[in-house]
Amino acid sequence: MTRRELFAFAPIALAQAAAPPLPHWRQWGGPNRNFQLPGSAPIKSKWSAAGPKLLWRRRLGEGYSSPSVDSSVLYCMYQKAGREITIAANAGTGETIWEQSAATSFRSAYPEMGQGPYATPLIADDRIVTAGVTGLIECRARKDGALLWKHDLWRDHGGSRLDYGYSSSPIAFRNLVIVPCGGKGKSLIAFKLSDGSVDWAANDFPNAYSSPVLIRLDGLEQLVMLLDGALIAVNPHNGDLQWRVPFKASYGIAVATPLWLPGDLLFISAEYDAGAKMIRLRRNGLKTTATEVWSANRLRLHHGNAIHIDGMLYFSSGGKGSVAVLTAVDAATGKIHWQSRALSKATFLQAGDKVLALEQDGVLHLCRLSPGGFESISKAVVLSNNAWTPAALAGTKLYLRDRRELAAVELG
Repeated sequence: MTRRELFAFAPIALAQAAAPPLPHWRQWGGPNRNFQLPGSAPIKSKWSAAGPKLLWRRRLGEGYSSPSVDSSVLYCMYQKAGREITIAANAGTGETIWEQSAATSFRSAYPEMGQGPYATPLIADDRIVTAGVTGLIECRARKDGALLWKHDLWRDHGGSRLDYGYSSSPIAFRNLVIVPCGGKGKSLIAFKLSDGSVDWAANDFPNAYSSPVLIRLDGLEQLVMLLDGALIAVNPHNGDLQWRVPFKASYGIAVATPLWLPGDLLFISAEYDAGAKMIRLRRNGLKTTATEVWSANRLRLHHGNAIHIDGMLYFSSGGKGSVAVLTAVDAATGKIHWQSRALSKATFLQAGDKVLALEQDGVLHLCRLSPGGFESISKAVVLSNNAWTPAALAGTKLYLRDRRELAAVELG
């Protein structure tokens, strides 16, 4: 079958579901920043040979920013002709609603990988918050993109300047927007969503490429961040350091978001010699103890994501200088159950009992992951090379991004 024929997507039927997910994906990684949607999903269990129905596709400028979606509107970022552009588009058709831009002179130390942007827009109330490749944080009105406030983390706050550029996606906590910055007293900064004023800034760790995640440990709220040299957690109300675990990735290439697991476990991994660690948290009053459960140098999650299913972790292990191998790991022990080259480097998304895997060459799989192995149930070519951006699922519509294109397919 030719590539053109694979793009001739055919309609597919609706699978039965107890509680269809809402048509929202408002931030990096979805509702819980773990690329999983709880409950059942009305996604068909198998596709026809032609694949899922293509709703639309459109060209963008460069970038790896994944889309955020709220009902009928999609937000994303790209770069073109020296401008870093934030776009609002009709989620059903891909047509532009508005675009706003800012000049950028950033040049990556490794231009063959692209110039960014990388971060995912955060949808918060009637606003969106974006993070540009030079650490430019902008808050805009959702209806027309009007600029409400901004901060330049590199110039105004002394943030860490990274070879590939800023890539951390902002996170919301109550009335705050929290972003990593880096530098003395400003590892993390919390801005008030209303006016952009600094609510708190704290800690001294340099920034890396990862994004923060909120966890709840026996009712205690903590914000977890993988920085250059340590995994830390802070009190999201004021930035006070709660605990830290040393973790140093060569060249600061710590990209993957920490994954919060049942049993009060945190999984982290990075490229090169950093490997992977599993950390167990224990709460005693207002204090938290963080203890290493296991570590494995040969498990190296580069810039993709891991998902957790029934006590197992699944992710592409291997990075820039090696072949990525699909790997299944026992979350409790770190034991590798199997490794397979059935997929090239891939990102993953789980909706109910359905798992979607997007390979870097643009092949989308509806698949099954288990301790016994990997099974591709259906697959279709949906994008081109450098499809490194994780997909976003809103309702039954899947939004996909490669380095230069954006597309939407119907899964239900």
